[in-house]
Amino acid sequence: MKFFSLLLATFIPLFGGLVSCSHQVKAKRPVSYHFESGRTAMLKDGIAYAPRGAPTAVKLAIAAGNRLQSMPYKWGGGHGNLNDSGYDCSGSVSYVLREAGLMDGCIPSKDYFNYGKKGEGRWITLYIRDGHVFMTVAGLRLDTGGSGGGSGPRWKPQTRQSKGMFVRHPSGY
Repeated sequence: MKFFSLLLATFIPLFGGLVSCSHQVKAKRPVSYHFESGRTAMLKDGIAYAPRGAPTAVKLAIAAGNRLQSMPYKWGGGHGNLNDSGYDCSGSVSYVLREAGLMDGCIPSKDYFNYGKKGEGRWITLYIRDGHVFMTVAGLRLDTGGSGGGSGPRWKPQTRQSKGMFVRHPSGY
């Protein structure tokens, strides 16, 4: 029996799409935005403004998120063409991270289970579940789903439940 358990532990990670929950951190509370001067992004008329003391990568991520605000939701958007006419959830997150210099290319939502470090980040946090990913940048949620803001990637100050989601962040952020 020990041999069988060891065999499973060795080979299961090799199969794509399987995620070991024991190596992940679940979200502890709903994603909720409230402005704090110097700590969070400010949202005004749909445009986010980074805190003055935010690292350059965070400022670049917010600028990239701002460029997505008029884009429609497009299934597969941002994957085949990195600068696309619309974006899906993982295409949006990939675009922002790429523009901030925090990743190369574009990955599907399931691959975010292995991106960066486990747990919440100080500046950027990714929320992942099977079939969906969204992020917060300086406390402000960028999401293609959830309440408020229409279709496509949008800054959303409304609270979103995160039950069943796992959290990760770019190393150092």
